[in-house]
This record gives sequence, C-alpha cells and structure tokens, in this order.
Amino acid sequence: MWLDFPIYASMALICWLASTILYLSSGKKLTDQLSTGLAALGTILLLVFVTSLWIHIQRPPMRTLGETRLWYAIFTSAIGIGAYLRWGYKWLICYSLSIAALFLFINLGHPETYDKTLMPALQSPWFVPHVIVYIFAYALLGASSLVALQNLFFPTKIKNIKDPIQMADNLVYLGFSFITMGLLFGALWAKEAWGHYWTWDPKEVWAFITWMLYLVYIHYRFRHPLEHRKAMIVLAISFAVLLICWFGVSYLPSAQSSVHVYSK
Repeated sequence: MWLDFPIYASMALICWLASTILYLSSGKKLTDQLSTGLAALGTILLLVFVTSLWIHIQRPPMRTLGETRLWYAIFTSAIGIGAYLRWGYKWLICYSLSIAALFLFINLGHPETYDKTLMPALQSPWFVPHVIVYIFAYALLGASSLVALQNLFFPTKIKNIKDPIQMADNLVYLGFSFITMGLLFGALWAKEAWGHYWTWDPKEVWAFITWMLYLVYIHYRFRHPLEHRKAMIVLAISFAVLLICWFGVSYLPSAQSSVHVYSK
C-alpha cells in the first residue's frame, strides 16, 4: 500500500500548489472558488489514501510518527480551508497548505513500511479518539502559531484582516478544548492499559507542560487584552514546546523507558 502513497501525495501537492498560485495571483471570486476546490481536492485525496491504508493494514494508521504526520497534513489543510471560508484569510490558507505540503515531503523522504502489528496497549477503544483529538488540536494550535508569527514578524504586510488576534484566540480556544479532551482520553486509556490514570511518564509530563502553556496564554489574554505582542510571543513559545512534546520527547534519554516508545 505504501507504494501508492507517492501517487496520492504528488496529486495532493499539485492541487495545493495550483490552489496557492491561484490564491496569490487573482482576486476574482470565481478563481478563488476554484482555488478552494483544488485545496479541498488535495485534502480529499489524502483522506482516500488514509482510508485505503486503514482497510489494507487492518488497523488505525496512527501508530508511527509518519502516520500521525499524514493526519496532521490532512487536518492542517482542512483547517486552512475552513479558516478561509469563515474569515476569508488567503494568507492563512496558503500557509496552512505549505505546512501540510512540508509534512508530506517529510513522509516522502522517510518512507515507512506499514504493517498490521499493534501492541496490546494500543488495542483499546481509546486509541483512535485519543490520537484523533490530539492531532486535530495540534493542527489548530499550529494554525494559531502561524497567526502569531505573522503578527510578530510581518505585522505591516497583513491586508484585509479585521482582528487577527481574535482569530488566534478562537483557534487557541478550540485547540485547547481538544487538547484537554486528549489528556482526558489518554488518562482513561492509561487506566485501562496500565492500571493508572497518570504515571508522570516523560510524554505525559510534556503533554501537561504544553497544556499549561496554552492555559497561560488564555489567562494572559484575559488579564492583558491589549498586550498583543507579548501574547503572540507566548503563543509561539507554546507551539515550540508542543513540537518537543510531539517529536522531541522520544529522543530524550528519559524517554527510553517510556510506555510511549511505540510512537517512534
């Protein structure tokens, strides 16, 4: 099944590239509708591949980093499309498609051999909802970090944006709700698999740190609603810690005894 991935990925990348070019080169309504259709087509192609992969390997394709990168590319592109349809921000959908394309390129450069093996701890009804809500939360919070970086480094280049900080807030609120559900699902899953809701495993600790940083952002925005730049710095730092939680923890010496090493 992996042999089919380059075909699906290439078609998705072509759709996203054409969509981005059309978004940047034209402001006509019909062209923008075509661009949105192409962006959605690329995302749908990836969904078709993931569904076919799920059927072929007879397990949820959510075990390895490569598999989670596929979901991240799907969710990131979908969120960019949704943000454009809701707020009309072309720059965000272009950035989102670019990030999604980057994750596809990483998978193309690091192909995986997908097998049907699923360790006993992952044979749980909590596995799929836990991973899905977390990756969706990561995609939402990644989109909010794009808003933060745009406001920090290119504030004068944003056009036709009524209130970008409000969009960042909305993305964080939604992402935070999903990451909270992910923590709760993970605790229930841990209780079922290992007999404890929380064990201070390295992955759990970094997940909790990530959750706390986004909570800090929410509280800072509530207490200091006019301090936009500092809030954006907190948001950018929070996403950097999120990436450590997702990718970096597995490379820490303390993680060698982690019960989450199956995610490598």
